Amino acid sequence: QEEIQVHAGQQALRIDKYLLSRLYQISRSRIQQAIKAGSIQVNGATVKSNYKVRPGDLISVFVPHPPQSIGLEPENIPLDIVYEDEYLVVINKTPGLVVHPGIGNHSGTLVNALLYHFGQIPEAENNIGRPGLVHRLDKDTSGLMVIAREEYTLAHLAKQFFKRSINRRYTALVWGRFDEEQGRIEGHIGRHQRQRQIMTVYPEGDVGKPALTHYEVLEDLGYVSLVECRLETGRTHQIRVHMKYIGHPLFGDKTYGGDRIVKGTVFTRYKQFVENNFKLLTRQALHARLLGFEHPKTGKYMEFSSEIPDDMQQVLERWRTYLSALRH
Repeated sequence: QEEIQVHAGQQALRIDKYLLSRLYQISRSRIQQAIKAGSIQVNGATVKSNYKVRPGDLISVFVPHPPQSIGLEPENIPLDIVYEDEYLVVINKTPGLVVHPGIGNHSGTLVNALLYHFGQIPEAENNIGRPGLVHRLDKDTSGLMVIAREEYTLAHLAKQFFKRSINRRYTALVWGRFDEEQGRIEGHIGRHQRQRQIMTVYPEGDVGKPALTHYEVLEDLGYVSLVECRLETGRTHQIRVHMKYIGHPLFGDKTYGGDRIVKGTVFTRYKQFVENNFKLLTRQALHARLLGFEHPKTGKYMEFSSEIPDDMQQVLERWRTYLSALRH
């Protein structure tokens, strides 16, 4: 038997979702089966999986081998630290680095690295197992992240994200040309009904959460465009999903259809050129270039920027060369 006490600040949340964030190496379907079997009780009584946990609830988990609670190990993984003080740290995340442990990634993550470099870091009550994190970047997205090193900073930064006062700008290479130099993409984002690991846009707003992305074209490269995206909301895969929704999937994005020729000619030479670029850039072409926020302790606005990494830079140069050869 394992007992979990629900924290005082916990918002009402379905018990299966809550346990998914608290128990290590256990799937949601397994949690639901255990609830159905009466192996999970709240305050001594059996509940249904749509029961919403409340502060102070005592959850008892009766399974033959109780799942371990999250045990995070510090690991000596190099970090590119852009700024650091006793309250927070800003890092430049490399592509390929997973932000926090989850199914299939129990170690080798940014969180493991943070624990090694900075020791004990606080975690939000609704974000157990993800110390210091107030926002995330996908595994294959590079760029700037801010991490809190103490409780007040964690709460203050979380509030800034909630109020949408954080300045976040991303550089992306996307398929196709734009009719307008700038625009906005609005559309609720939620999990795909059948493929649960990917997100999709629900334009009617009946499913998912509101999402708003502003974009500006920085460079027209013929069959692809370099754009800057400014986030007002921070939904999972937001830029990738919104760009696909308007017909401009991110170059190299395997999940959202950008890893094939979306625009261009049928010539074999062109096909070879694009495939060589995919070999150079084995991820979606997305980089968190700028991050600005108010320092929770000093109240001072701080802004950081980061160069586009080599893999994206090389592909950009190759498209520029290709386009200039076409024009001459």
